[in-house]
Amino acid sequence: MIETKRDDDARQAKLTPEQFNICWNKGTEPPFTGKYNDCKEPGIYHCICCGNALFDSAGKYDSGSGWPSFWGLVSKNSVTEKVDNSHGMRRVEVTCGHCGAHLGHVFEDGPQPTGLRYCINSAALDLKAKT
Repeated sequence: MIETKRDDDARQAKLTPEQFNICWNKGTEPPFTGKYNDCKEPGIYHCICCGNALFDSAGKYDSGSGWPSFWGLVSKNSVTEKVDNSHGMRRVEVTCGHCGAHLGHVFEDGPQPTGLRYCINSAALDLKAKT
């Protein structure tokens, strides 16, 4: 996917400055500040940029990390994972499987049944409540 200045302008018009920084500059929100960190509402979490379904609230849990954490995905194509060696450590970055927006990181210290902890920025998410 080749990004152009026009793409960047359209994204900035749709997103808040915080959302744009997190999703397109690979930023992060401070721990315990995101609107979904303590959220218990049932629903599906979607990518704030393109609306792609990412996580079901049934797989959300309190990891104590300060960011919304999930042990599974809505589908195997919901996200893309790639090695991130920034900040002097090796992590696995999680991006939206549809538009490529940065969401957060995944770690192998989560609960069963997957053992994974998708640690995701609230600003990259849009919760659509189950009706």
